[in-house]
Amino acid sequence: KSDSGSLKLNKLGGNEWHKAKTRAKAGAKDIAKNLIALYAERQKMKGFAFSPDTTWQGEFEESFPYGETDCQLRATREIKEDMERGVPMDRLLCGDVGFGKTEVALRGVFKCVMDSKQAAILVPTTILAWQHYQTLLNRFRGYPVRIEMLSRFRTKKEQSVILKKLSEGQIDILVGTHRLLQPDVKFSDLGFLVIDEEQRFGVTHKERLKEISKGIDVLTLTATPIPRTLNMALGGIKDMSLLEEAPEDRFPVQTYVLEYDRNLIAEAIRRELRRGGQVFYLHNNIEELQSIRPWLEREFPESSVSIAHGKMDKDSLSDIWKEMMDHKVDILLCTTIIETGVDLPDANTLIMENADHFGLSQLHQIRGRVGRSDRKAYAYLTYRKGKMLSEISVKRLEAIREYTEFGAGFQIALRDLEIRGAGNLLGAEQSGHLDSVGYDMFMKILNDAVLEEKGEKVEKRSECVVDLSLDGFIPEKYVPYPAERMDLYRKIASLQNESDAQDLTDEMLDRFGDLPRSVENLFQVSLLRSLAEEVGLEKIRQEGRKITFVFGEVPHEALLLLSAVYASRLTLSFSAPFSATLSLKEKEAPLSAAGDFCHHLKGFLKDIEEKDIQKGIKQ
Repeated sequence: KSDSGSLKLNKLGGNEWHKAKTRAKAGAKDIAKNLIALYAERQKMKGFAFSPDTTWQGEFEESFPYGETDCQLRATREIKEDMERGVPMDRLLCGDVGFGKTEVALRGVFKCVMDSKQAAILVPTTILAWQHYQTLLNRFRGYPVRIEMLSRFRTKKEQSVILKKLSEGQIDILVGTHRLLQPDVKFSDLGFLVIDEEQRFGVTHKERLKEISKGIDVLTLTATPIPRTLNMALGGIKDMSLLEEAPEDRFPVQTYVLEYDRNLIAEAIRRELRRGGQVFYLHNNIEELQSIRPWLEREFPESSVSIAHGKMDKDSLSDIWKEMMDHKVDILLCTTIIETGVDLPDANTLIMENADHFGLSQLHQIRGRVGRSDRKAYAYLTYRKGKMLSEISVKRLEAIREYTEFGAGFQIALRDLEIRGAGNLLGAEQSGHLDSVGYDMFMKILNDAVLEEKGEKVEKRSECVVDLSLDGFIPEKYVPYPAERMDLYRKIASLQNESDAQDLTDEMLDRFGDLPRSVENLFQVSLLRSLAEEVGLEKIRQEGRKITFVFGEVPHEALLLLSAVYASRLTLSFSAPFSATLSLKEKEAPLSAAGDFCHHLKGFLKDIEEKDIQKGIKQ
C-alpha cells in the first residue's frame, strides 16, 4: 500500500514486481537464518529426559471414563516421546473445542509428577482455572498427588501459603491464571508447563513465559491457533499434534448469523428451555446487562436468570458457576467471561448480540461453549438490525457460518490468516515484505529460504504469464464485496489441479450460485498456468490467431516431437528467448489449443525422462 492508504498494483512480470520479490527473498533469507538458529538452539539445549511409563500411568489412562479417539492416542504418544528425550519439548496441541485436549495434557502432567517433578497449567481466566482444578481433583483422585490453584479465587493469605509450599516442593501440580507469571511464584523443580489458549496472553506475559520455560517441556493447547503461532508450527519451530476426530455421539453446532429479532430469539430460548436445557445469552457490555434482564424475566417467568461478568467478585462468580452446574440457573446473561474452557453439557443454546464486534477465533471459541454433549446445539450470532457491516465483519461472519463441522478450528485459524494477515514473523514487519508480495507468495519464498539454509534442494519452478484474448474476471454483481473478490482471485490463482478446481467450484456454487463464463475462464487459465509452469514455460501470449509459447529451458527432443504433431502450424524461433508459435485452426479456441499444446509437451517430456532412466539402468 502507498502512504495514502491506496492499493498499489504491480504488473505481473514487470520491474516493480521483480524488485518486490527480490526484496522479499532477501528478507526471507534473514528470517530463515533466525528460524534455523532458533531450532538449532532448542536442539542443543539440555532438558530432562522423563522415565518410561509406570504401571500407575497405565491405570490412570485406563480410568478415563470415555473412549479415546485415535488422534488423542497418537498425540499422547508424540508428547510422551518428546518428554523421554533429553531435549526440551515445545509442542502445539491443536484440536477443536471439545475434542479432548485437556485429557491428553493431563496424561503428560501425570507422567511428569511420576518422576517427582512439578507441573504447571496456565490458563487465561479464573473460571477456567477453577474448572481445571476441579477436573484435576477428580482425575487424580486416589493418587498421592498434591494439587493447588492460584487465582483471584484465593485470598492473599491462602496465596502466601500456596507459594511457600510450592517453593518447598510440597505441591506437585499448580493450576492458575496470569498470577503464575508473577515474580514471587517460585517452583522447586518445574518439569512440565501446559499453556491453555496462548493467544489470550499478552506480550509481557509471553516474555515471562520464555524465562520460566527455559529447559523444561512446554505443551501449548489451542482450538484456533493465532496466526503467528500457527506460522511457527507450520514453519518447523514448534512441533504440532492435531486432534481431528470428534468424540462419539457429538453433533456440530447449528449456527445462524442474522439480524437481531427479539421474537425469534425468544422462540429459540423457549425451545431450549422446553427440552430442559440451559441458555447462554451473551451481551458484552456490563452496564447494559441489567437492562436486558427484566425482559428475559418477563418473557420466561418460570425460569431462573443470572448474570456473570468479569467485574464480579470471586465468591459471586464461583456461586453462579456452581448453580449453573447444579442446573439451578436456566439462562445465564453474561459477557465473554464464558469464552474459554467452560464445560456445561446441559447448555446447548447460545444467543450472541453484536457478533460483528468479535474476531473470528473468538466467535468460534465462544460457540464452543455449547454442543458439549450428545444433544444438538444451536448458536444464534446476531448483529444490530439495519446495520451496515464492514467487509471484514462480513467475512468473519460468513466464515463462522461456513465452518461448522467438527475440526473447523484449524480451518478457521487458516482463514484468520487470510483475513488478518500473519502478524510479525520473528521481527519482520507484516507491513513490509508480506504486504508487498502477499501472504501466500511470502510463505513460499520463506519455505524455499529455510530449505536453502538447511542445505536441502529447492525445487525450481518457473513462473508463467498467460496472456490470451478472452474475458477472465469475477463480475461485481456475482461477488459484491471487493475484498471477497480479491480473496477468490487469490484462491483461483493458486489452483494446481482439477481436484482443487472442483473443490473451489463447489464452494463458489454454494455461496454465490452458478459460475459466469468469465469466472469459468479464470479457472481454465489458472489450470493452464499451473500446467505450463510444470513443463518449463515462462509465457503464453496470443496475437491474433497465433499463440507463442516462450521457454525457460529448451527441450530440443520434445520440440522435434511437437513439430511432428503440429507440422507446418508450428514455427520455432532459435533467438533468445527460445519460443514456439502455433497457428490456430479456424474456430479453434485459444484456451483449448494452448492446453492441448502443454499436455502434448508434458507427455513427450515424461517419455524422454523414462527413456533416459532406462538407458541409465542398462549402462
